[in-house]
Amino acid sequence: MTTDTPAPAPSKLIHLLAGDAADALAAQPKATRAYLLNVANGACTKLAEKLAGPDLVLPWLLGAIGAPSGIAAMLMPAKQSGSLLPQLMISGWIRTRPRRKWVWVAAGAFQALCLTAMVAAALWLPAASAGWSIAGLLLAFSIASGCGSVSFQDVTPKTVPSGARGRMLANRSAIGGAFALATGIWLSTGVKGTDALAPLLTLIGAAAVLWAAAAILFAAIPEEKSEPGEGRDPLEEMRRGLALMRQVTGFRRFLAARSALLSIEVATPIFVLFAQEHAGATLDDLGFYMVATGLAAVLSSPFWGAFSDDSARKVMTTSAALGVVAAAAALALPALVPEDIRHWAFAGVFLVLGVAVAGVRLGRKTYLADGAPENERPLYIAFSNTAAGIVAIGFMGLGIVTEATSVATTVVVLGGLAGLGFVLSRTMPKASRMAPSG
Repeated sequence: MTTDTPAPAPSKLIHLLAGDAADALAAQPKATRAYLLNVANGACTKLAEKLAGPDLVLPWLLGAIGAPSGIAAMLMPAKQSGSLLPQLMISGWIRTRPRRKWVWVAAGAFQALCLTAMVAAALWLPAASAGWSIAGLLLAFSIASGCGSVSFQDVTPKTVPSGARGRMLANRSAIGGAFALATGIWLSTGVKGTDALAPLLTLIGAAAVLWAAAAILFAAIPEEKSEPGEGRDPLEEMRRGLALMRQVTGFRRFLAARSALLSIEVATPIFVLFAQEHAGATLDDLGFYMVATGLAAVLSSPFWGAFSDDSARKVMTTSAALGVVAAAAALALPALVPEDIRHWAFAGVFLVLGVAVAGVRLGRKTYLADGAPENERPLYIAFSNTAAGIVAIGFMGLGIVTEATSVATTVVVLGGLAGLGFVLSRTMPKASRMAPSG
């Protein structure tokens, strides 16, 4: 007589981190290990992204070393285009790799080296040379990030079962956001003036260490070998991606919605300019804004994770609506809030914007991970990101709009594009119906 062996009970840690998916993970030891390692990896990278971000920290670093101000305006376009455009070139090669995690590991180690080199450039090169070097290193860093992104979004569905991915992505953001929140509190109480070079270099150096640690953690993920696919050159990948866009209506609608929702992902520097103009925000507020965005990740990521496992499409729609709310609130504050407390009111705007950014990023990643056919997932991911990179270049025009009109006009444009993203997200099918299987 045989009896079924009961599934092991989930540990307290996995139950805390995975919620309703804990029981299913407990029956799969490798999936549980992959889940925990992925969360730890994400906590490192999400914190590192805050500590050396081109939206807040790097622009202030350039100002602290006296680099030309025009270089700072190039940082966000360099990050977006560098991380998104090259992905189509690497997706075909990734298909030939039996274990694809090593692409992320190599990219993470290279990113750690880039950040270390930024610290060296800021310390030892003349101001202009240091500024251009930092911009070039950010571009190289972002290209490596793009290569790692294709690997990550292919490895994750292989190692973490559906139903647990949204919570895993949420935990990555929430834990990293919590550490970023603590860092922001330290900055807001311990950094004064506009020449705080040592604290800024400390942040970037710490980010380099975190990227190295993240590479080690990702290397430990138990990824089973995949059947190597046929390699494709970038032109072939582009042709196949364009064919997908023409033939798969759900994918085409996702691309349109994601393009519009980029307006939320690139909005933070514009909102910073608006706060500086209407609330007198200075370098002393760097930590204050990091607190707001970190708090947004901590508070919203668990909600977005559970929500995206139910419907990633609705997460994108809700996030778009919050992007509209953030833009409307920012525009209304100068007229409705007295100047002496406007500083605090803008913190609320950054909180709402941070919640929207977290939702957009988690929703689009989960939607594509759940909806793309397994054998073509790298192509779907890479083409989607490359298309977004092309659109991101167009967002460089926001700088021209700002110079020709005003920061307020740019905020209006961003709010309008978020509204368009809301409409387009509602036209998307459920992830399970996005693309034909096979």
